[in-house]
Order: sequence, then C-alpha cells, then structure tokens
Amino acid sequence: MKYLTYRNGDKMPIVGLGTWKSEPGEVYDAVIEAVKMGYRHIDCAAIYQNEKEIGKAFKYLFDNNIVKREDLWVTSKLWNNSHRVDHVVPAIKQTLSDLQLDYLDLYLVHWPVALKDEVTFPEKGDDFVSLNEVPLAETWKGMEKTLAEGLAKHIGVSNFNSDKLQEVVDNANHNPEMNQVELHPLLPQNDLMDYCNGMGIHMTAYSPLGSRDRAAQMKKENEPNMFEIPALQDAANSLNISVPQLLIAWGVNRNTAVIPKSVNPDHMKSNLEAAEIDLSKEMMEKIESAGEKFRYVDGSFWTMEGSPYKMEDLWETV
Repeated sequence: MKYLTYRNGDKMPIVGLGTWKSEPGEVYDAVIEAVKMGYRHIDCAAIYQNEKEIGKAFKYLFDNNIVKREDLWVTSKLWNNSHRVDHVVPAIKQTLSDLQLDYLDLYLVHWPVALKDEVTFPEKGDDFVSLNEVPLAETWKGMEKTLAEGLAKHIGVSNFNSDKLQEVVDNANHNPEMNQVELHPLLPQNDLMDYCNGMGIHMTAYSPLGSRDRAAQMKKENEPNMFEIPALQDAANSLNISVPQLLIAWGVNRNTAVIPKSVNPDHMKSNLEAAEIDLSKEMMEKIESAGEKFRYVDGSFWTMEGSPYKMEDLWETV
C-alpha cells in the first residue's frame, strides 16, 4: 500500500473505503470484510447516517483482535449545521460516540456551506446561514479546538475551492492538511491541485468512479458513464485491468488519496489492488484526455431560491 505522509510523519493509506450511500445493514459487513482483506483507511461522515453501524463494526474488529485502533485511519466530517465555533467539539464528540472511538485520524469541514442548527438538509432558502453570519474562520477555530483537545489528529476541509481554502489559511493557527473533493479524469481539478500542492495540503478523491449510484435527484440527463468511455475501456484493456481499477490507479498515481465506495467484496478487493498499479506519464495523459469534462456532484442543492450560496461561489473551473 502507498501512503500520504502528514507534516508530523503520520501516514494515511492512499486507498480507503468510502461509506457514502452504504446502507444500514450493509455497511457493518462491508467494513469488517474490508479490514479483513487489508483496508486500513475508512472514510465516514455524520451526514451519511451510518456511523453507529460502522462503530459496531469497529468494536467487533477491536474486540476480536482483528486489527488494533492505531492500525486504522478513520476520517469523518463536520456537517453544515454545526459550523458555529461552539458546535464543532460537540459534533465530533457525537461522531466519536457513534463510531465508538476515542479520536479521529482526520476531521474535515464537509462543505463551505452553513445551515441553521435545527436543519439537517435544506428545504427552503431560509434554512441556510450565510458565511457573513458564520464565517469559515469561526468554523476553523472550532476545528482547531478538536486538535487541541486530542479529539482529532489532523484537520482539513472538503469541497473547498482555492479561495475558500485561502480564507481559512489566512485566519488559521493550524493550516488545513486535507481537501477532499470530487476527482476523476473528467474532473482533474488541476488548478486546485496545484494550489493544494503549493500549500502542503493533501487531496482525497471522492466519487472517483463517477458516483453512478447517487440519488436520482442529484443526477442530470445524459451524464457520462466513465465505465463506457471507449478511450478508458481501451486503456484498461491494454493493461489487462478493469476500468474502475484504471480510474483508481489514475488517482493514486497523481498522489491523491482515493476512496471508492462499495459493499461488494469482489469490488472492494479489486479496488484495493488498484493501489499497486503504476501508470506511465503517457497513459496518465491519455486517461485525462479521454472524455468531456463533467462534475457529477455539482452542489446545486445548496443554491435553491433564497439561498445565499451560488454555484460560482462553490467551484473553480474544471
């Protein structure tokens, strides 16, 4: 397994198991099976609403000496309704309780979007709180408290563009160490990657396979299926690997962490094996030029009428 190394020398396995959309009743077995086959990096989030079940899986793994806590890298994320400085520590404590852990290896601000305390997911514009009212700098102070209290070993963000990241850095005592964003050949995010590399911020690729199983209301008509793009199929066939393995290997070879989601043991195994595939520079370029650029998780659910958030505020160019 390859690793990303943090400033203090901690090492995060570069391929992890994503748990977004993993249903209750499936994720327990998936996490146990994944760890037994060699996964040591599990990516979670409070909003996935499955952390209690993942916590039961962790307890089983630890109680049966299948793995020790210090052998796992566990990430979770702060949800949008806990952005006020005095809400961050209680939020991570709830996540730790659900996961049955004493600390997280990495805690991320899930989105640069704030919601009212009682709102889980917005239904109207009035459910939002603007960043003028709850600035990212305030949220980041709460994140730094999780470090100071030993609740998280590393802190970072998710779905942040370079401007939002710079806003955090300008007000930080401890800079973000990770930015988790959608990354794949149709959305390489080269400018954002250059910025993060220059700032010493690691990147994690979510939806590396195109998030084909996300909710129907999040999908667009005629969106591309990366598994069916001829250039990617040809590249995978030439290496005698699958297209999903090609996509994961592309991310790994860019030195980004990759967190494909699956509850299927065969898929989990082949995804993990992709961490060991080396790709030539020519192959990397061929993969990145395989299709028209496309963002699957576009964040439009944050930009309903009355919301203070606009699409142009969320992203930079692909």
